[in-house]
Amino acid sequence: MIRFAVAIFLSSYLLFQVQPMIARYILPWFGGGPAVWTACMLFFQVALLGGYAYAHLLSARLSRRRQYILHVALLALSLASLPITPSVSWRPSAAQDPNLQILLLLAFSVGFPYIMVSSTAPLLQRWFSLANPDRSPYRLYALSNVGSLLGLLTYPFAVEPNLGLGTQTALWSGGYALFALTCAWAGRFLLSDRSDRSDVPALKQPDAETVSAPSSQVRLLWLALPACASLMLVAITNHVCQDVAVVPFLWVLPLSLYLLSFILCFDGERWYDRRVWIPLLAVALFSSPWLLEGDLDLVPLVGCFMALLFACCMVCHGELVRLRPPAAKLTSFYLATSAGGALGGLFVTLIAPAIFVGYWELHLGLAVTFTLAAWSLARDARAKGVRLGPSWAPAVVILGGLGVMGLALRENITDFYDETIAASRSFYGILRVREDADVSEARRRRRIYHGGIKHGVQYVSPQLRRLNVSYYSAGSGLFVAIKYHPKRLDHRSLHIGVVGLGAGAIAGLAVEGDRVRFYEIDPDVEKFAHQYFTYLADSMGRVKIVLGDARLSMERELETGDRQEFDVLALDAFSGDAIPIHLLTLEALELYWKHLRPDGVLVVHISNLNLELWPVVKAGARATGKDIIYIKNLKKRSAGISRATWVLLSNNRELLEHPQVRERIWKTPSGWDKEILWTDDHANLFEVLE
Repeated sequence: MIRFAVAIFLSSYLLFQVQPMIARYILPWFGGGPAVWTACMLFFQVALLGGYAYAHLLSARLSRRRQYILHVALLALSLASLPITPSVSWRPSAAQDPNLQILLLLAFSVGFPYIMVSSTAPLLQRWFSLANPDRSPYRLYALSNVGSLLGLLTYPFAVEPNLGLGTQTALWSGGYALFALTCAWAGRFLLSDRSDRSDVPALKQPDAETVSAPSSQVRLLWLALPACASLMLVAITNHVCQDVAVVPFLWVLPLSLYLLSFILCFDGERWYDRRVWIPLLAVALFSSPWLLEGDLDLVPLVGCFMALLFACCMVCHGELVRLRPPAAKLTSFYLATSAGGALGGLFVTLIAPAIFVGYWELHLGLAVTFTLAAWSLARDARAKGVRLGPSWAPAVVILGGLGVMGLALRENITDFYDETIAASRSFYGILRVREDADVSEARRRRRIYHGGIKHGVQYVSPQLRRLNVSYYSAGSGLFVAIKYHPKRLDHRSLHIGVVGLGAGAIAGLAVEGDRVRFYEIDPDVEKFAHQYFTYLADSMGRVKIVLGDARLSMERELETGDRQEFDVLALDAFSGDAIPIHLLTLEALELYWKHLRPDGVLVVHISNLNLELWPVVKAGARATGKDIIYIKNLKKRSAGISRATWVLLSNNRELLEHPQVRERIWKTPSGWDKEILWTDDHANLFEVLE
C-alpha cells in the first residue's frame, strides 16, 4: 500500500502545484488578465483527459507486464522535456487572441510530463486493484486529491512568496524525476507476471467478476455532473478574478474547494448526505441573483461565491460518487469524469465568449446544477420504486424551479443592458459603453466600462465634449504634470506616453505640436474609443495607438533601437480591480525610465477600490532613485469629475517644486510608511489589500 500511496500522492502534488506556477510564469506575457488562467485551466483539463485516456487504453489493451514496461519507458522519455521553464520565444509579438498560443506554449513546455503525471492516479489505482482485489482503490483516489489540495495551497503561501519563478520550475522538475522513480517502484511487481490478460488480478485470481455495463443514462451523468462542476469552477473563478485581482490565491481558493469536494465525496459516503447538501444547494442557488448584484464588501462577497461553488461541487461530485462502478470499470469511469471536466472548461473558455456578451455561463451553470440535482433525485427515487406522481411530474417541478430562477436572474441581465449602447467580450474581458438616459442633452455623458470599472467619460454635447472630466480634470495629477512641465511652460511640445487607452481622454490634454502615444492591449478598446468617443479625433496633438501589451511593446521598441524619449509617461491601467501586476514591478519601472527623458516624469494612476498601491509605487521610486509626490482630487459629480489619486515620480525639480504643483500635494495617510517592492519574481497582492 505504501508504494502506491507515495507515488499517487507525489504525482497529485506535482499535478496541481504546476498549474498556478506555470500560469503565474506566463501571466505577464499575455496582459495579466483572468483569461490567462482560464486558458491554462482548459489546457490542464484537456491534458488530464489525455492522461486518463492513456491510462484507460493502457490497462485495457496490454498485458500487465507490457503496461509496466511501456509506462516506465515513457516516464524515462519524458525526463528529456525537463526543466519545464517556458521559453521567452513564446511571448506574443502582436495584439491577437492569445488562447491558441497559450495552449501551444503549455503543450510544448509542460504537456508531456503533465499527461504522464495525470495518468498516475487511475493507472496505479488499477494496478493496486490487481494486486489487492479484495480492497477498494477509491481511498487512493481521495489520497490523490489530498496531494492535489496540498500542492495548490502550498503554492501561494509557501512557494510563491519565497522562491523565484526559475527556482520554482527547477524544483518542480526535480520533483518530477523523483516521482518517476517512485512510480517505477510501485509497479515493479508487474514484471514478474507472465499473464497475457490485463483484467484479472496479478497475485490472486478468483473467479472472474461479471460486471454489467452501465446504462446510457448513467454514462451521461458521468459526463454531465463533472462538466457542471467544472463549468461552475471556471465561471466563478472568472467572475471573482475579474472583479478582484488576478493572483494565484484567487485561482487556488476555488480550485481548492473543488478538490476538497472530490476528497470528501470519494473518501466515504458519510460526507455527502443529501438531507444536508441538497437543501444547502437550494438556498445557495436561489440566493445567487442577489449575490450577483455584488453589493457586499470584498471579503464577504468572495466568501459567498466560494460557498456557492462548494455547494454546487459537493452535490455534483456526491451524486457522481453514488454512480461509481466496480473496480473493473474504474478507468472508464475516470475517463468519462475527466472528459466532463474538460467539456465544462471548454465551454467557458472558448464557446461562451463566442455566444455571450456577458458572463452568462455562470447563470447557465446555476440552472444546470439545479436540473442535474433534481434529475438525480428523481432517478434515484424511481430506481427505488418510490412513486413521484404522474411520469411528467418531475419534469414539471424542474421546469418550475428553472422558471423561478430564470426570473430572478433576468433582473441581473437586464441591469447589464441598462443604458448600454455597445458591448463586447474578448480574451481581455467585457467592455460596455453606456449613455445617460432621462437627462438633458447638455448633461448627457457616455462612459466606457471594463467589467464594473469605469475607464473614461465624455459629454455628448459638442459644446462640452472637450472638457477634461473623470480622472483627468484640471486638479488631477496627470493634468498638472503636463500643464506645469518645464517644456510646456517654455511653449515647447511634449511627447506623452500612455499605458491604457480607455475612452482616449488623455489625448484631450495635448496641445498643437504634442505627440501622444497610447499602448493598449485590447483591440476592442481602440474600436470603442474611435466609434463612441471623440477625444482621439478632437485631439490637437498627433495620436498613435500601439496595440499589444505595453511592457512587451516597449521592450521590442528598445530592441529595435526605437527609444521613445517621453517627457511624460502615464500609467493608467490600475483603476480596475484585476490589475496587471507586471506593469508595476521593479523591472517594469526600469523599462519605463529607459523610454523617458532624464527630466521626464512618470505619472501613475493608483485609484482603486480594494488595493492600496502607494507602498508599491513608493518602493519603486526609491529603488529607481526618483522623488515622489502624491496628488489627489475629490469627486465632483455635478461637474463629471471622479475621485482620482495620482503619483508623480521624477527628478525634475523644476516641475516638482512648481508652486501650482506643490499646492496640490496631499499628505499620505498615516500608516503608509511601509514600502513594498514588487519584482517579476515576487508580487504579493495580500500586502496591498485595503
